[in-house]
Amino acid sequence: MNIAPVIVLIVLTVLILFFIFYKKPAKKIVLTKNHKELLNQNVSYYYRLSEKNKSIFEEKIKEFLGYVRIDGIDTQVDELDKLLIASSAVIPVFGFNKWKYYNLRNVLLYPGSFNKDQFLASGYEQNTLGMIGNGPMQQVMILSKQALQFGFQTEAAKENTGIHEFVHLLDKEDGDVDGLPEALLNRKYNSTWIELINRNMQSILEGRSDINYYASSNKAEFLAVASEYFFNQPKLFKENHPELFKLMCTMFNQDPANV
Repeated sequence: MNIAPVIVLIVLTVLILFFIFYKKPAKKIVLTKNHKELLNQNVSYYYRLSEKNKSIFEEKIKEFLGYVRIDGIDTQVDELDKLLIASSAVIPVFGFNKWKYYNLRNVLLYPGSFNKDQFLASGYEQNTLGMIGNGPMQQVMILSKQALQFGFQTEAAKENTGIHEFVHLLDKEDGDVDGLPEALLNRKYNSTWIELINRNMQSILEGRSDINYYASSNKAEFLAVASEYFFNQPKLFKENHPELFKLMCTMFNQDPANV
């Protein structure tokens, strides 16, 4: 019996538990001119904001980085990685004056895709780019560094792994990741939202939609995938899916096509 993979799994589990339960002393987060330039160059959502809203965005980033730990697993976490993770968190909730992810404590960054069961980046099948934890991994998010950066590198892309996972986290605020984010959407809109999801999922299955096919998996994935498109390509999303766009503006309390 080859025990090497078992040893690797044990060591990695210990490291993950350490990152989860060990707390560094709180420190003041400062965004330098270089940080702001990185945001301008890499986060199109931030680039489109007015100077006033950029300042608000920066404050929200500092707040997020002040209470969420970001650690690398077999990869180095650089300043751009931190900014992209924080931006992924801030973008979906930018329309709300005060928002804190009470259900998140740590973000673990892997170099590439990983195995969602063993949390390994090698030795097992790796097909996961991001996930939010359950059970002993509660309050933990895992992201692929490669996928995180790709979501911000191509301005024409409709995919953004970071935003996808943070929308799942928002969906989980009410206890269930089910595509019905009660923390964001007033119940009076539930029937309209469900009807729009069902109609759009059917269009995807029939090949009549430009929304990523993965959105047809279930309502939770539809919400996360549609949100990637909504925030990454808002004007195109509005043109191609006007009803969906209008209700998602209500859901997120913002219009990303006119920031």
